[in-house]
Amino acid sequence: MLNIKITGTGSVIPQKVQPNVGFSKHSFFDASGLPIDNPNIEIIEKFKAITGIDQRRYIKDHQTVVDIAIEAAEIAIADSNIDPETIDYIIFAHNVGDIALNSNQVDTLPSLASKLKAGLKIKNPECVAYDILFGCPGWLEGVIQAKAFIKAGMAKKCMVIGADTLSRVLDHSDRDSMIYADGAGVTIIEETNDQGGILSHKTVTYTSEGEAEFIFYGPSNNLGKGKKYIKMYGRKVYEFALNKVPLAIQSCLEASGESIDSVSKIFIHQANLKMDEAIIKRFYRLYKKPTPEGILPMNIQEFGNSSVATIPTLFDLVSKQNYAGHSIKKGDLIIFASVGAGMNINAITYRV
Repeated sequence: MLNIKITGTGSVIPQKVQPNVGFSKHSFFDASGLPIDNPNIEIIEKFKAITGIDQRRYIKDHQTVVDIAIEAAEIAIADSNIDPETIDYIIFAHNVGDIALNSNQVDTLPSLASKLKAGLKIKNPECVAYDILFGCPGWLEGVIQAKAFIKAGMAKKCMVIGADTLSRVLDHSDRDSMIYADGAGVTIIEETNDQGGILSHKTVTYTSEGEAEFIFYGPSNNLGKGKKYIKMYGRKVYEFALNKVPLAIQSCLEASGESIDSVSKIFIHQANLKMDEAIIKRFYRLYKKPTPEGILPMNIQEFGNSSVATIPTLFDLVSKQNYAGHSIKKGDLIIFASVGAGMNINAITYRV
């Protein structure tokens, strides 16, 4: 029986470190344009207490998101030991395009997937390259699409990329700007005779009660002039995620036929440390169980929220090393889950 599995991974964590103290001289304003009177040190300490973030990573000034995606893709290709000319689909999940430093302009033409294919020097015209805009769950949705292509007989090998450079769309007068980061994670998805693979998946989109506008592009908090930046209604996002994500994960797990007691790890989008922990606590509460120790790998503390890149970069780290005390082995049952702009939620149950 053929199964659909991740056969290779690669990631790039940018080397430019931006610690929390780097925001100490910023001038912060609220959404109405009024200065926030609290001392910056107090703002930063509260931010860390809520999000868990000590620092985040940004790309170098001369780089764009395609640069780091190419590097991560080369690692994934080598890890899977495939000929890149045999890749049927390149699916590139991102949210803000290929933005050059200080360009003030989103660049999505040609598609980032086509730029990546050119950068990898893949000549095969039947290797189809396209982008997916799906908020932070974009990489996971790309994996689900790759699985569908393979199951339908339309493909045998797919490359799925999750990469964003949110440092290029930050309003530095907004406290939320401290959350965001850059990164790139790549996976190779193939049909294989190996046991395990994707067992089930679940995707939902909520828009009927204004959820589509919870994360958006908007003007600067400082006078509201100039270009637009990534914005969000943090409290609404938090409450939405706590109420909806556990149910989506439960639906996904139950579709797999596996027991919650068999789950080894949950790789959740690294959005906010407190929020992620609360989501998983509520998920286990649905089964009247406490959250198991060591179930939730986290890297937001040192890498920040890199949107679509958070899960594939974390999965790559845990797959290849004992990252922060976390590792996985063949046969483990894991869950991937994400939530983000749209508002979209998705999950995959996966046997390593």
